[in-house]
Amino acid sequence: MRVTADRNVCVGAGLCALTAPEIFDQDDDGLVTVLKSDPDDDSRPAAREAGVLCPSGAIRIAE
Repeated sequence: MRVTADRNVCVGAGLCALTAPEIFDQDDDGLVTVLKSDPDDDSRPAAREAGVLCPSGAIRIAE
């Protein structure tokens, strides 16, 4: 799995950081920051859920 985020699309809703805090965070402007681009097996379901919940579609999950 590969996790990426497009900060130009991010609207700062924060659902990614709330859903998968071990993978995502937000910077001082509220935009997404990817902490782990290759999450371990235990974190993958949360990463997928964050991708689905992202209202702007900024989160990309490649299997």
